Amino acid sequence: MDHKQLWNSVLVEMELNVSKASFNTWFKDTHIMKHDGGLVFLSVPNAFVKEWLLNKYHSVILRHLRNVSTGIHSIEYVVSRDDGRPKDIQKQQETPFIVPTQELPLNDFYINKEDNLNPRYTFESFFVGPFNELAHAASQAVIRKPGIVYNPLFIYGNTGYGKTHLLQAVGNFVKANNKEKKVLYVTSERFASDMVSGINSGKIAQIKEKYRKYDVLIMDDIQFLSRKEKTQEELFHLFNTLYDNNKQIVFSSDKHPNLIPDVEDRLKSRFAAGMTVDISTPDHESRMAILTAKARMNNLALSSEIVDFLAQTIVGNIRDLEGALNMVLCQSQLKGRELTLNEVRNFVKTSAKPKKSVSVKEIVKIIADYYRIEEETIYEKTRRKEVIKPRQVAMYILREDFSISYPSIGQKLGGRDHTTVIHSCEKIKNDIKTDQVLVQEIAQLRSMIT
Repeated sequence: MDHKQLWNSVLVEMELNVSKASFNTWFKDTHIMKHDGGLVFLSVPNAFVKEWLLNKYHSVILRHLRNVSTGIHSIEYVVSRDDGRPKDIQKQQETPFIVPTQELPLNDFYINKEDNLNPRYTFESFFVGPFNELAHAASQAVIRKPGIVYNPLFIYGNTGYGKTHLLQAVGNFVKANNKEKKVLYVTSERFASDMVSGINSGKIAQIKEKYRKYDVLIMDDIQFLSRKEKTQEELFHLFNTLYDNNKQIVFSSDKHPNLIPDVEDRLKSRFAAGMTVDISTPDHESRMAILTAKARMNNLALSSEIVDFLAQTIVGNIRDLEGALNMVLCQSQLKGRELTLNEVRNFVKTSAKPKKSVSVKEIVKIIADYYRIEEETIYEKTRRKEVIKPRQVAMYILREDFSISYPSIGQKLGGRDHTTVIHSCEKIKNDIKTDQVLVQEIAQLRSMIT
């Protein structure tokens, strides 16, 4: 197979798996310049495309290349503005970026088809902060005694906060340290598809037996079982079988199990039988720590002002933070120097998600209704016990989720001094470390507000 045929086979696969806009942006004007043994020289039109392919699509490209030619083990990205005709590789030495994939196990690029585990999701690469430390601690307890403590473990939280990483880390740890245990990670959609396929083909008994053989069953995005009555019934019976035999079960969802609509009560009771923990929105300090840690991993120097600006501006999930950081990394490498704060502001302002368009009054009303108190009492200067907690929660959410200043919060909630707001926010921060009920309440409120 010649260079053109080899690369066309990869492009066909990529076009099926990425959006049309992404394909045209990142794969147009790319081609294989040379194939030297196990090393492929891939021509890209500019340094920005090179960095993007390296950071976002490298492992996928390598996998597709190996599917066509098993001898390929690494890729060299070469910035070239030629018309696709091979040129002397030596002439391109001023701009190549060689990826040292030959030093890495090739299996690191593959998700194991037997257990669906991605070897890159480990506890070592998982950032732990106040927003997820309880979920992390519960996961650590599970891997020490699978099937004995916290069974099932149910982790919930909004998308992009690291649930899948944590679930996969559990599976990878058990797999690496308990060779005799069989582990399976599966999405609820895949589970539902297997059950429907089994019923339609008359092989449901074999499908059931397949799932019952596992010692650790990890099921992601359980919320997608809503309204799937037959699949819920099969999961109920599977749960009972595994639980009765001390097999570890781990679930995840984007919301608390009690808030998932159209799921049978008997299944919800099973979800709540062990340990239910949430991964909440990373606070400002955690976002700063995540940015600093990931910048260090990429050998990117960021000033404290830039870190603070990004943490203040990117208030969405961790994936949004990583996206902003990747953009700064690419621009820094293109310019060959550290970026100034003004440059970062200009790069980020066009891509940052707008903050939630919800008023303080709307937030206060949601919180008041949730705690079943009159909305006006939160603004009043009353010290009634049933009002203090909702008011403190309102101040905490306004500060953490909407980055409103302490004085502004005080002024909007009845003209209170900013020191009162600081005290309230700190109290909630400390209480959520030990009060699991409060953790769940805040998570539910955040879901209602968004």
